Amino acid sequence: MLRMMPTRQLKRLAPADVSLPAPPTGPTPQSEFDDRLNRLRIELAKAGIDAVVITERNNFEYFTGYRTMTWSYNARPLQAVITLRDVIVVGSTIEERNVASTPRPFSARFYRGYAAEGALATIEAVADAIGLANARIGVDYGQDMLGRGSLSLVDGIRARGYDLINAETVLWRVRMIKSRYEVELKRISLAIVDNAFDAVVAQARPGMSEAEFARQLQAHIALNGAERQDPISALFMNGDFVYSRPSGARPLRENDYVWTDFRSCYGGYSADRNRIARVGEPSERECALYAAVRGVTIELASSVRSGETCAEVHARFTRLWIEAGLPSVYGAVSRIGHGGGREVTEPPSISRDDHTVIEPGMVLHLEPKLEAGGGVFQFEECVYIDSDGPEFVGALSPETMPVIPL
Repeated sequence: MLRMMPTRQLKRLAPADVSLPAPPTGPTPQSEFDDRLNRLRIELAKAGIDAVVITERNNFEYFTGYRTMTWSYNARPLQAVITLRDVIVVGSTIEERNVASTPRPFSARFYRGYAAEGALATIEAVADAIGLANARIGVDYGQDMLGRGSLSLVDGIRARGYDLINAETVLWRVRMIKSRYEVELKRISLAIVDNAFDAVVAQARPGMSEAEFARQLQAHIALNGAERQDPISALFMNGDFVYSRPSGARPLRENDYVWTDFRSCYGGYSADRNRIARVGEPSERECALYAAVRGVTIELASSVRSGETCAEVHARFTRLWIEAGLPSVYGAVSRIGHGGGREVTEPPSISRDDHTVIEPGMVLHLEPKLEAGGGVFQFEECVYIDSDGPEFVGALSPETMPVIPL
């Protein structure tokens, strides 16, 4: 017997006005960068790291604030070297005018050429900034952090006698804790995709293809003010649950479920949402499953507190799921939630094996999934962990199942 889950009264951030917001072209406040660099340098000192080489776009923009179209291709790498005193940006000569167009909170070096010359310029920047033969140099390679360096960079740093280590943990210790400024950008990004989903579902009809649904969703996301539209899944299902395939030619049919994992980017911050809809009126049992899974998700999100571990949150989820009388949860992945910010998914993981302590400033996504009969039930809710409890970032999932009429 399914039991409806009570939901706690929870603070909510004000709804966003997404009537075509302009892209946030203004500079990030200098106080944001000062705080980020101060926290990074504290973590570098704790880890005994003398400098960190930044090669990945989100890390680069997070710590330098410099934005450029160079990330659209791989020929001329853009990197940064951060020490306990300096921030040095290394780019090709095509960056010179852009860098010089406004005051920057970093020094810059420019190289002529391509990847090999860029790697050499970065290695020389490290050597000039550190100078120590036995220094420890970090690089941003690791989980959820796909750095864009090269063997030339790696081998060149080691050839100078430096100890090259993975700086993933240090960087995530800083980036996992979000400021209110970051949460505001995240909130707008989530509102952009929520409004896009509502608009597309409202005009969807049987016969349209998955690809058409996905294209319309992407178009609405762009018109709502997103900076870019990352690849998304918009899939039609009736018991044939395959989540990793791209949207195709399958037409929308009676009793189908629409399952979407979609996102946008606003001010560099990603929105990540799972939402569902059904073609034709659902049965009483389907409505009960919808309400129960949604209730567990919201109750779990509203219960997260700083000081507890991700594993403890997962254990509470397991208890709530069983108490709600729900069938076995979708088990192809080991977590039912994750962090979120500039990346679509970030540490930590809400899983039984992640013992990360939840701290104020974390942004978490909770999204347990149930496959039952022909339907899929999943509601991705996002919360910001404040010192006195969680706040929902953006709107909750619809209280009743969205229905596409026949």
